[in-house]
Amino acid sequence: MPEENLLIIAGSEHDADMLYAVGFFAPDPFIYARVDGRGHVFLGDLELERGRSVDNGCRVHSLKKAQEKLKIEGHKRPSTFPLGVARQLRNLKIKIKPKAGEFFEQRAFKSAAELKRVNAALMMAEVGLAEGINFLKHCDINKKGLITHRDIPVTSERLRGVIDVAVVQAGGLASQTIVAGGAQACDPHERGHGPLRANEPIVLDVFPRSQKTGYFGDMARTVVKGRASEAVRKLYHTVACAQEAAAAMLKPGVAAADVHHTVDTFFVAEGYRTGRLNGRAQGFIHSLGHGVGLQLHEPPFLSPTSSDHLQTGHVVTLEPALYYPEIGAVRLEDVFLITPKGNRRLSKFERVLEV
Repeated sequence: MPEENLLIIAGSEHDADMLYAVGFFAPDPFIYARVDGRGHVFLGDLELERGRSVDNGCRVHSLKKAQEKLKIEGHKRPSTFPLGVARQLRNLKIKIKPKAGEFFEQRAFKSAAELKRVNAALMMAEVGLAEGINFLKHCDINKKGLITHRDIPVTSERLRGVIDVAVVQAGGLASQTIVAGGAQACDPHERGHGPLRANEPIVLDVFPRSQKTGYFGDMARTVVKGRASEAVRKLYHTVACAQEAAAAMLKPGVAAADVHHTVDTFFVAEGYRTGRLNGRAQGFIHSLGHGVGLQLHEPPFLSPTSSDHLQTGHVVTLEPALYYPEIGAVRLEDVFLITPKGNRRLSKFERVLEV
């Protein structure tokens, strides 16, 4: 089957499809066109030589020269807003239509080279988690039940800084790292703020992007500084067992939604129901996982409404979690590769509840 013609206008630093197409970072929008199976890249002067040095199979053109040629022929400078570009193309009698879904569906299937990049990003996440947990191990607990370091209360912001600095030193970019304790962690995307308390679960969710390749890693652990209550211990054990049950299902041909439903059913059987209490959602309140690569969240999606089926080469997260404000939150997240006969866990970082 011949490859369809494509047109992308974006900066590869922020657009995963453009990065996949050209293989290098550029912050400002430029043009990629695939015509009759051949890729063409139009770059500004600042990026032109760097673009030519990348072996991506594309022919590199000077955007400036192309614009000058269009100007001589009486055409206006192309708009940067995509809808404006579409209108101008239609005015030139060029037929276009929006593409549903991803530009490059093959991005979901990781090559050996891509797998190395994901693994490298996962190592950055592990470095960040290790530094954060080690910092907590060397902290104290004051009479008010606050976690302290050298008699100064430790905040989510401070612990996040410890993690993020370690990620940067390992070659990653840390963004929106989650360090949330107690009831704060019951909002899954709450980054966390203020002093952290002892004897209650703290969710650490780290998802760095490699500064070199643009690939993401994604990993979460839940820890308690001090002593975990029996309710928290049971919550933690249940979430860990749920992830193992889900991992046992990961193999080619399995419906992603079925994996999610298996975890949901397991939680209910263990006495952990999902619903609203006092106006707040509680229990297992988000999808089980997602693909990870040049985007933090990309196909396939392991959600209750997903139509995706797992296939060899998919790299997915499993992040079962339970959220109950009166107890706290527990989330454990690891990354798995779907193999021809099953799966392989890529993230190897230890699990320790109490530190």
